[in-house]
Amino acid sequence: MSSIVVGTDFSNGSYMALELAIDIANKMKTDVKLIWVKREKKLFTDEQLESAIHLASDKLVELQEKYSRRLTGGKLSTEVRSGKVAQVLGEAAREEKSPMIVCGTNGASGFERYFMGSTAVRIVMDSPCPVLTIREGFNFHKDLENIVMPIRVNETSRQKVPFTTEMARIFGSKVHILGLIDSPVYASELRTYIFQIEEFMKQEGVKFESLVKRYSNYCDTVMKYAEDIDADLVAINTEQNNPINVARIFLGTNAQQIVHKSQIPVLCVHPNDIFNVAR
Repeated sequence: MSSIVVGTDFSNGSYMALELAIDIANKMKTDVKLIWVKREKKLFTDEQLESAIHLASDKLVELQEKYSRRLTGGKLSTEVRSGKVAQVLGEAAREEKSPMIVCGTNGASGFERYFMGSTAVRIVMDSPCPVLTIREGFNFHKDLENIVMPIRVNETSRQKVPFTTEMARIFGSKVHILGLIDSPVYASELRTYIFQIEEFMKQEGVKFESLVKRYSNYCDTVMKYAEDIDADLVAINTEQNNPINVARIFLGTNAQQIVHKSQIPVLCVHPNDIFNVAR
């Protein structure tokens, strides 16, 4: 059985990521692997490193005991690894054939500060699968009712549709297809995109509605719309800087802003993601 990979720094944000991952795993009937990544040795003395590993191991045992009973669709395992956080989580996702990585983005604590700022971006870039980022303070007890999926006229925009649709199918969510154009010259092509997406969602039995907006600031437009409809998730694409080499992925300015600014979870889907949600 594959595992959802969750990175933890023992902050409130990473605990929320774990709880959301467990909720998703229960729906998907899959396992969860919780990983703490120790910093490179050069940043600590040997005594400090040994103490940090011991403390982390104890905390992982506590978390496993606390959350295992909540995971009804699979089992929760924990692991201590060393290296750079983004690379380690990416490697674990490959090993586990993970449907996604879940991590916190704003949960700095006195113990570590792994998932703030650019670290979340690097996790997305190094991941072989979709990444769900969650900010500390999000009310994850609310049902995943509304998903915002922005669509623009470009080669990769629609590649997030199958994964987003599957998430909506699993959770019974409604997908809000937000068509975005910065020039009326693209209006006809965008309508074609949206029609194709609507037909696909009809076939999958997923609820949806569509809206087209002109925008000057992509991030602000998406975030404002998500706020207006009380969205629970925003699904976006990463970008690909080399169409021949699908492993070379970068977020792009718009996606980075959304990951950093969004107060609700963000699902980042790579073009041609290696692994998919299993039916």
